[in-house]
Amino acid sequence: MLFRQLFDEDSSTYTYLIADRTLKQALLVDPVLEQVEGNYQLLDELGLTLEYCLETHIHADHITGTGKLRTMTGCSVIVPENAPVTCADGFMGDKQVLKLGSIIVEAIATPGHTNSHVAYFINQKILLTGDALFIRGCGRTDFQSGDPGVLYDSVTQRLFTLPDETLVYPGHDYNGNTVSTIGEEKQSNPRFVGRDRLQFITLMNNLNLPNPKKIKEAVFANQKCGNV
Repeated sequence: MLFRQLFDEDSSTYTYLIADRTLKQALLVDPVLEQVEGNYQLLDELGLTLEYCLETHIHADHITGTGKLRTMTGCSVIVPENAPVTCADGFMGDKQVLKLGSIIVEAIATPGHTNSHVAYFINQKILLTGDALFIRGCGRTDFQSGDPGVLYDSVTQRLFTLPDETLVYPGHDYNGNTVSTIGEEKQSNPRFVGRDRLQFITLMNNLNLPNPKKIKEAVFANQKCGNV
């Protein structure tokens, strides 16, 4: 399996490229519109055919590149079940599996940041957590039908029950971190360690963060696969 972590500096977004080396077929998770040309060039350099673009959720901080990549490559766009998207080719619900040669992608429903959010568990080793779980943090819950209690349940009951050695690759990082493990986050994530559900809800409801600068244009565009 080929695995690459790609980064959009403007939105601090990670995009993930995963490919079957034998079949030369690939999928991208959470591509960013401004990085599409670079993504396409990398696929060409590696001799890969893009089969799927997967979204973990409808993003509020950047415009997705899925629609443009579908136009360029003919790939299929897959989004979480019940996401308010009119342009998808398919949906992934909890425990549903997508196979691409030797790559097995299992969707784990992790609502809370938004009400339609999934993490992708790759070959039972790599966990792409989207905005549900960050390295020493987690996604916000104060817009897009976010719910801190639901997010607490998603992380503690679904993600923290995975093997400790599971590699955690988040949808964003603002501090230069690239990878963690479930074991590390259970022991050291300050959003969760030492907090019960009610304490977590209180914390999340009092973050008082500014809205993402692209929220008005991004949510609308991403419901159309990035077509503004």
